[in-house]
Amino acid sequence: QVQLVESGGGLVQPGGSLRLSCAASGFTFSSYRMAWYRQAPGKERELVARISSSGALKIYSDSVKGRFTISRDSGKNTVYLQMNSLKPEDTAVYYCNGWPPETFGSWGQGTQVTVSS
Repeated sequence: QVQLVESGGGLVQPGGSLRLSCAASGFTFSSYRMAWYRQAPGKERELVARISSSGALKIYSDSVKGRFTISRDSGKNTVYLQMNSLKPEDTAVYYCNGWPPETFGSWGQGTQVTVSS
């Protein structure tokens, strides 16, 4: 019953920006830690950023720190990932889920982010 629907990806040039959204349903959104993950071609899925249930604590991977911002809107049951100063190595399919990811039994389809000139 848990549903996670990612959107906002696309093709951008290096240095550009994108804002990803994750619409959540089927659970009490405000009670759960949430996170963004990504998986590049031929690579393992990796944690990008996570946010506490209250939104007060935000943790980022070293590769995106200072460039990405995770946030959440409890009224909209939505998690966001603002991505600035994008680099080609950010190219991946981006997913949202709980933290830890085993919190929920499924993943959404993700949204493709391609950074290329």
